[in-house]
Amino acid sequence: MINLILADLFKLRKSMAIKIVIGIATVSSVLMAMIAYLIPQGKLDASMTGIGFLFSDASMISILGAVIAGIFICGDFDNKTIHDAITSGNSRVSVIISKVITFFFAIFLTLLPYVIITGIALGIGSEFSLGSVAVSFLHLLTTDAGTVITLSEGWKLFVVMLSLIIVTMAQLSICIPLALVLKKPVLVVAINYGVSILSAQLIGLKDSSPVFEIIIAATPYGGNYAFLTLSSGIGDILGAISASLLFIIVMIAITYFAFRKAEIK
Repeated sequence: MINLILADLFKLRKSMAIKIVIGIATVSSVLMAMIAYLIPQGKLDASMTGIGFLFSDASMISILGAVIAGIFICGDFDNKTIHDAITSGNSRVSVIISKVITFFFAIFLTLLPYVIITGIALGIGSEFSLGSVAVSFLHLLTTDAGTVITLSEGWKLFVVMLSLIIVTMAQLSICIPLALVLKKPVLVVAINYGVSILSAQLIGLKDSSPVFEIIIAATPYGGNYAFLTLSSGIGDILGAISASLLFIIVMIAITYFAFRKAEIK
């Protein structure tokens, strides 16, 4: 299994596609911060908030993450990499774990520009705002803008950012079973984006049903998990991490049961 992981990570490092994806994420993160900075300065019209959200991690990563799954998981069916790995004696569990590790590492690299830009922007201490549309790192940026980052606040900022990364990975983990079962990048991107839109709409229903609130809280789509800030309590942070890790485990289990008897051509 170690050799599979190293081979996948080597392929990831050599891939032009991941470089393009990270490049898109870098440009998008900079544009997100610039728009969030210029609007409260009065240099951009407030109507640009929608464009600012379009470049945010919540919007871009849901697409780029599914694209990564399509390239590095679905693509391995087309080039027979998965077939060769299994016929060479590797178990399907090893193949799944290798793909999961590589996929999450690629997601981390794609999120890294948002982490860096958000950290730099918060360190500047200027005002950032996009109204009520902010989610995830954009929400962290606009909510805690102007906060004096002390040593203790810096450590908490690190924990909050790490939690948001885990939440994002968990939300994108649905791409793993989709990619290994459907084997079609277009379907993975479309279904994942549809789920992200649907989940945002369903969050609004949690107040109308206590049972539904409990169910949604057990997933990374829970209402508060993508809105962590420096003022979030330890319970909120641990709840976000716990629900996300549990969801990832469930997605891996679903992937295993769906993939173990799938025909590999």
